[in-house]
Parts: sequence; C-alpha cells; structure tokens
Amino acid sequence: MNISVAIDGPAGAGKSTIAKIIANKYNLMYINTGAMYRAVTLVAMNQDISVDNISNLMSLMEGMEMHFENDNLILNGENVQPLLTTPVISNNVSNYAQIPEVRKNLVKLQREMGKHYNVIMDGRDIGTVVLKDAKFKFFLTASPEERANRRYEELKNNGLDVKYDDILSDIIKRDYIDSNREIDPLTKAHDAIEIDTTGLDIDGVVNKISNYINGSVK
Repeated sequence: MNISVAIDGPAGAGKSTIAKIIANKYNLMYINTGAMYRAVTLVAMNQDISVDNISNLMSLMEGMEMHFENDNLILNGENVQPLLTTPVISNNVSNYAQIPEVRKNLVKLQREMGKHYNVIMDGRDIGTVVLKDAKFKFFLTASPEERANRRYEELKNNGLDVKYDDILSDIIKRDYIDSNREIDPLTKAHDAIEIDTTGLDIDGVVNKISNYINGSVK
C-alpha cells in the first residue's frame, strides 16, 4: 500500500497522538512537522536569535540536521523531543513558524521526505501546502477549552507547574496567529475530511480515520 496521509488542525487538537497511532497501524513514517518548527524555535531562543534576525536564522538552519527516531526528533545527534513541548517553546513557536524563510526551508525538507517514503504528517499546512496531492487528508479540531485541558493534563503529567488559564490564553493566541499569518495560514484543505474531536477519545478518532482509509484503499 503506497499512501500519504495529511493531518492538519489547530494546537491541541490531538494531531500528533492520532498520527503516531495511524503510522503504526499502516506502517507509515510519522513526520511531526510541528516538532521541526519547535526545534528551530528552541535553538534560536537558546542562541538569542530574534524573529527579526532573518540572516542569522537562515545560517542557524543550515547547520541543523533533523530526523525522527521512534517518534523523537533528533537534532544534530541529540534527542530534543522532551524540550519541545515546554511552555516557553509553545509560547514562541508561532512567531518563528510564520517567518516565510523558515517555512520555505522546512516545507522543502518535508516534501522531500514525502517523495521517498510512505508518510503521515501532521501540522498546520500539510494538506494545503506540503502534501497537496496526499490521498488522505484530515482536519482535526476541538473547542479551545477542550484543547487547553488536554495540554494542561499532558504538561501536569510531565511534572510541569502550569495554569489552565495561561494555556487557554496561549491556545487562543496561537489560533489567531496561525490562522491569520500571511504565508501558509492554518486552513482546512477543500478536500480534507473534518473531524471534531471534542468529546471523542483517542480510539474514537482513530476509528473514524481508519474507516476512511480502509474504505478507499483496495
């Protein structure tokens, strides 16, 4: 079976969790594009490179080697996955992700991955930009309150001291930035299947997506 799957949606809609399960179920390479933008944000902030310093950002990205191993993003030989979901990265990633030069660089890398492997990618612009010809496109969404609660529980379970109201405020802010940026805004592809995950558990969402895939793949 030679397929590619695109999963888009706002922050906290469950894209990564669902994509990992679908990847294992159908033997696809899972590519977490959001983690790639978070990795750029992580390194840029560690080196005090602001969103306005495009030249230094481009030089920084030229020296970044990224690939995935067992759902973890390996950056220059180091597993940085645990660092990518911290509040400070979540609060800043949209600012770096809306930079045209950053997007162009990572989209090119993501498309190359899609050409050589059976893949599933999740992000904000997979079905509309990165994998425009993907056979299967899904757009996951949920209410801001539901998404904030999921992220709150995830971070609390990881031992972080966080406040629900702060996370909700950040998600609403990120929704606005992602949906209104000039380059590749968050939007549902015209041929994507929308799934509202509010009130659905993981198995329920996986079953919905699997039914579509199973019904189309012969």
